[in-house]
Amino acid sequence: MQKLSLSIFSFISLMTASLIFSGCSSKQYFEPKQTFSASNAANSYGGTIVDLSRDGATLKNGKYIGKAGVSTIDLGEGYRFLSESPSYVLAGNAEGVLKIIDKSTGDAVRAVALHVPIVSATIKNGVIAYILNNNAFGVYQIADNRKVIESRSERTFAIDTRAASPMFIDNLAVMPMLDGKLIIVNGKNTEDAKVVYLSSEKVFNNVVYLSRMGNTMVAATPKKLITLGNGGKREYRANISDVAIADGNVYLFTKEGDIIKLDIALNPLAKKRFKYAHFSASTAFGGKVFALDQEGSLIVLNSDLNKYKVYDLGEVDSPVFITGSKLYKDGKIIELSKLGYE
Repeated sequence: MQKLSLSIFSFISLMTASLIFSGCSSKQYFEPKQTFSASNAANSYGGTIVDLSRDGATLKNGKYIGKAGVSTIDLGEGYRFLSESPSYVLAGNAEGVLKIIDKSTGDAVRAVALHVPIVSATIKNGVIAYILNNNAFGVYQIADNRKVIESRSERTFAIDTRAASPMFIDNLAVMPMLDGKLIIVNGKNTEDAKVVYLSSEKVFNNVVYLSRMGNTMVAATPKKLITLGNGGKREYRANISDVAIADGNVYLFTKEGDIIKLDIALNPLAKKRFKYAHFSASTAFGGKVFALDQEGSLIVLNSDLNKYKVYDLGEVDSPVFITGSKLYKDGKIIELSKLGYE
């Protein structure tokens, strides 16, 4: 079967140019009646984000932002951050090389030629699960330098740039595919794979979110949210910008500017609309929900979505990333826990 001719990097560039050209004259913007300063919660770190993954961000200087903050490890020219573990950092380039960096030394211990650009990857206990932009998936073991499995799902023609990372559950690797499927692979029996279908859209149908809430798996494509657990499979349809989970609830951020609170069975509990808001980053923790509009308005709500406050962070000039309680934006770190909704 013919491989896709465009790498994910080229595809993202083309999509960005297309969106700017076609939408700049007609786009309507979120205009809050009142905003507040977040200067008391802001500090500078001086970096510029040039690429995002679900697990981190690549900086212009070749370093990255992970869950622990800004790292001093250099990924190398042309590499983008994919994921990390306590011992290793994963990075990939446009030629499909997966670089495995030892955190203790900062040196690469492996450079695995996968020949196709890597969309996402996750590492646990020396085992790497990865997704390629031709919709292939694989499992690689560092210790004996071998692929345990590599297989390809259906061909895809266009994907949403927010690609979920694979997830490990005990001996299982859950692969968020580019064609709206979850493929669950058993590391001890690679032939016994299970498939969960999320959506059957023809384009922009990749899994953009994948996480766990207790014993329940939460996943989303741009058009559908599902939970999968003891209660079976539940689904909720929406035009999805992002998803966050906190305190046993799911928060859904839509392209219409809605923030929706759902329970584990995906029953709606609360909803708040911010007209014309286009969310670029979001999270929920500590009884609060946070949503950043593309124009720089940070909305902070209570968990019931009936109280909120809007902070003006200034125009968004480069990609933004949230990890834990910190928002990284245009060289600044915003400590979200210092911002309230009253």
